[in-house]
Amino acid sequence: MLRAFFVSGAHLVEFSGLVYNPRRIQADKNSRSAGPAWPARMKANSMTASGSRIPYRRVLLKISGESFCREHESGISMQELSSIASQIRDVVQVGVQLAIVCGGGNILRGRQFAEVSSTIVPSTAHYMGMLATVINGLALQDALESAGVQTRLQSAIRMEGVAEPFIRRRCLRHLEKGRVVILAAGTGSPFVTTDTAAALRARELDAEVVLKGTKVDGVYSADPLKNPHAVRYTEISFRDVLNQNLQVMDAQAMHHCMEHNIDIIVFDYKRVGNIARAIAGERIGTRVSANVRTS
Repeated sequence: MLRAFFVSGAHLVEFSGLVYNPRRIQADKNSRSAGPAWPARMKANSMTASGSRIPYRRVLLKISGESFCREHESGISMQELSSIASQIRDVVQVGVQLAIVCGGGNILRGRQFAEVSSTIVPSTAHYMGMLATVINGLALQDALESAGVQTRLQSAIRMEGVAEPFIRRRCLRHLEKGRVVILAAGTGSPFVTTDTAAALRARELDAEVVLKGTKVDGVYSADPLKNPHAVRYTEISFRDVLNQNLQVMDAQAMHHCMEHNIDIIVFDYKRVGNIARAIAGERIGTRVSANVRTS
């Protein structure tokens, strides 16, 4: 249950006993270490003004709702939120233009909620799931701004008092000015996953790559949590992913990326610094591309 209340002018929101207070983010950030150093070729002081050494200049990062909470928990964890914000801050500091699509599974999944509810129709359940992504987007926006990152939250569902509406040209302008743009509420339509929303936004914004943070360190031949003999791929083609029904993204999202030649890098978001490593061009996780030999 979500409870909202005001204390000394600070807006607090409680999720399952976990209190979200933007003012705590700065304290959490200061108490953490400076974080991992970027790969040598990606250090800010070694970059040219144009950022020509960065393999990717515009990136779409897809993070699941589960990344906002601790394992086997729900709601929003201040520690996890601060970790994500610090990684994103390091990426932006070297000149990467970053748009983020976040899920809402830590609060509510529309599809799963519809399956167990006899009174709420599926379309309503999906809209509820979209609103969950807005809650995550608001939390991430405050965390990033507390870390010194200029951020804008845009929503596919109009809610002017909370977020900007998603307007492609406005979003591009924010990116060009070095602001991180959080894209919430999926596509604004029910029955469309946030994976597909990420693929569509990547196309609209001319992103060069989609980074998908997951609980595992890449794409496997089978579920590594269930099959100890599963093999991790370093590279795999879109066709092989679809033919083998591997759970990377839903088929619609895969087709969008395949048709428009947008690579997907699947990696473990829990390992601090992996966002930077992926953008630096290091071979982490699994790269899904149009023309690769599965390995």
